[in-house]
Amino acid sequence: MKLLKKWLPLALCLAMILSLAACGKAPTPSTAAPTEAPTKEETQAPETTKAPETEAPTEAAPDPVVTRVGALKGPTTMGLVKLIKDQQALGDKAAMQFTMVTAADELLASMAKKELDIILIPANVASIFNTKGVGISVIDINTLGVLYLVSSDTSIASVEDLKGKTIALTGKGNTPDYVLQYLLSEHGLSTDDVTLEYKSEATEVAAYLAETEGAIGLLPQPFVTSALMQNDKLSVVMDMTEQWDLAQKDEETPSRLVTGVTVVRNEFLDEHPAAVENFLLAHAASTDFTNTNVDEAAAIIEELGIVGKAAIAKKAIPNCNIVCLTGDEMKAALSGYLKVLYDLNPASVGGENNLPDDKFYYGTGISK
Repeated sequence: MKLLKKWLPLALCLAMILSLAACGKAPTPSTAAPTEAPTKEETQAPETTKAPETEAPTEAAPDPVVTRVGALKGPTTMGLVKLIKDQQALGDKAAMQFTMVTAADELLASMAKKELDIILIPANVASIFNTKGVGISVIDINTLGVLYLVSSDTSIASVEDLKGKTIALTGKGNTPDYVLQYLLSEHGLSTDDVTLEYKSEATEVAAYLAETEGAIGLLPQPFVTSALMQNDKLSVVMDMTEQWDLAQKDEETPSRLVTGVTVVRNEFLDEHPAAVENFLLAHAASTDFTNTNVDEAAAIIEELGIVGKAAIAKKAIPNCNIVCLTGDEMKAALSGYLKVLYDLNPASVGGENNLPDDKFYYGTGISK
C-alpha cells in the first residue's frame, strides 16, 4: 500500500502530459511497414459498429471452351505433333482436342455440323468450302509446296523436257493436277503435249514408278521419301515449288505454292477469339519444334500414325516446307496462289466470281 501511494502522483502527472499531447497536431501518417502486427483486439471493430459479413468477391471463371481441331494424316499435320502430344498429356485439363482423318471431306462435314472448330485442309479446298455458306476464315498457312517429280529418267532437267512424256499423278482436279497444268502453261505446253495418267492414291503412283522403267510420277511428301528409300533407281528430277517460284519471279506480287491452310468457323471465332489466338501461338511453337527437333518430331509422327515409320518422317520433314504463316504474309501468299488457280480454272477455287474477299483472311497481328 505504501508503494502504491508513492507512485500514484507520478502516474497522474504522466497521464496529464499524454492528454495534452493528444490535443496537439496529428502526426503525418507513416508509409513504413509496422514492425509488429496489430493485435486482434486492436483491429476488431466494436460490436455495435461491426459491418455485416459478406462473401469475398471471386475472380471470373476462365472460359471452359475446348477447341476441337481436325487434321489430315500427312504433311499438314506434321507441324502440330508437339502441340497434340502436349495437349494429350493434360488429359481432362486439355484446352484442345484433336481428330485425324484421311480425307478432307470428313473434316468439312464435321465442321459444317459444328463438330469441329478448326480444321487443316488443302488451300483450294478451303476456298471452295468458303462458298458453301458455313462461314469460315483462314488463320494460317501450315504447309507450302510438297510436290516433286520423281523418275529414273535423269534426262529431265526442265519443264520443257516433259513434252511427249507420260506423267502419273493423283486425282484429276486436285492440287497436283492444277500445279502441273499451271507450270506446263508457263512453259508453252498444255495437256495436249503430255499424257497425264491419273491414279486414285499416291501409293498407286509409287507402285507405277516401281514397275515401269523410266516412268515419271508427281508425288507429295512423304511419299517421295518413301519411294526413294524403296527404289534406289528413282530420284527427284524436279522440285515443283522451285519451278513455281521461277514462274512467279517477274510478277509484281509473286504468289507462293501453298499446300495446306488452317481455317476456323467464324461463329467460334466470334465467340472465343482468345482460344483462336492461343491456338495460333501454340501452332507456331509446335511448327518450330518439328523443324528444329527432327528426330523427336519424327518419332511422334510415327507414334501418332501420320507416317508409318520415323525414318521416313525424319528424311521427309526438311522437304515438307512446314510453316505457320499468318497475317499479311499469309494473305499475300494464299491470295496470289488462289488467283493463279482461278485464272487456270475457276472451278478449282469455287467457281466464277468466287475468289475469297478480304474477310476470308484472318489477321490479329500474331505472326511467327
